[in-house]
Amino acid sequence: MPELRQNFITKEWVIIATERAKRPEDMVVRREHKPLAGFVPTCPFCPGNEDKTPPEVMRVPQPGDGAWKVRVVPNKFAALARDQEPLRTIHRSRRTINGFGVHDVIIESPQHSAMIALMDDEHIAEILRTYKRRFDELSEDPRIAHITIFKNHGQDAGTSLEHTHSQLIASPVISHQVRQRFHEVLRHYDEYGECPFCQMIEEELSEQTRVVMVTKNFVALQLFASPTPFCTHIYPLRHMATFGDISAAELSELAGVLRAMLAKLYVGLQDPDFNYTIRTAPAESVGVRYFHWYLSIIPRLTRVAGFELGSGMFINTVLPEAAAQFLREVKLERALGTSTT
Repeated sequence: MPELRQNFITKEWVIIATERAKRPEDMVVRREHKPLAGFVPTCPFCPGNEDKTPPEVMRVPQPGDGAWKVRVVPNKFAALARDQEPLRTIHRSRRTINGFGVHDVIIESPQHSAMIALMDDEHIAEILRTYKRRFDELSEDPRIAHITIFKNHGQDAGTSLEHTHSQLIASPVISHQVRQRFHEVLRHYDEYGECPFCQMIEEELSEQTRVVMVTKNFVALQLFASPTPFCTHIYPLRHMATFGDISAAELSELAGVLRAMLAKLYVGLQDPDFNYTIRTAPAESVGVRYFHWYLSIIPRLTRVAGFELGSGMFINTVLPEAAAQFLREVKLERALGTSTT
């Protein structure tokens, strides 16, 4: 029988469509992937083409030779402009703010054909350290209300340039969705005196059926009310409200967990398009006890259609428990020549 499940954090309902449920292996992406060149002369993100991007914000150098390993530049086609001020205008029912904000591109590797799922842990750690450095710097700007760090991989995920990269947008407002989630978790904290994320993590670790992997400081799992197939969340086990609270050791460990989960999706589902994003409390909420930051990976295996748009409710055709078991059983040593499973 079909089942409706409620997301414990957001209170959103999801339909688990067991009558038309698919086996996890049925979600394998079956398409021809063209091999990418290591260098493309016309690519603005390839080495030697640094003049094709706006002046860089920061770079992580390669040891010894002066070349770059990770590079941050303003988005040439930015959604928001950093040369404005966030001036508000209110006229009756209409409210506007000048389009102030920061829109960065994090170029993750000088190699055009690089894929984050196949990088080594240390390179991913450098990417995460770059995220954190920009997060910390922009959090000090009193005009910035919220920072979103995200990656689009593949055409269905919204990628416009194939050279591996991720993005950061810092805005002067907090979106309605984020504020609504804060409202829900704060209400839970006021009523029960505990972080709902910490409660959920404890229950999932006890039950184990939706857990994919656990390390000293992180757990990767499928949500009980997963809105889409193989939607994977990585949570720190230590309570932290913002991504800026992560320690250097935890960040290095997170790199290994992120790489393992992306590699499992790469091997198990044959390189699906995906998005990931870091969901974090805004700078104004550092240290709050009711929110817990996490990294969300969303493979783009299904399309949002009329029902989802009309109701705001998702239909998931893969049982989260089955998705977790499938990912646990994906062995990476044989496929990628690595010891991570």
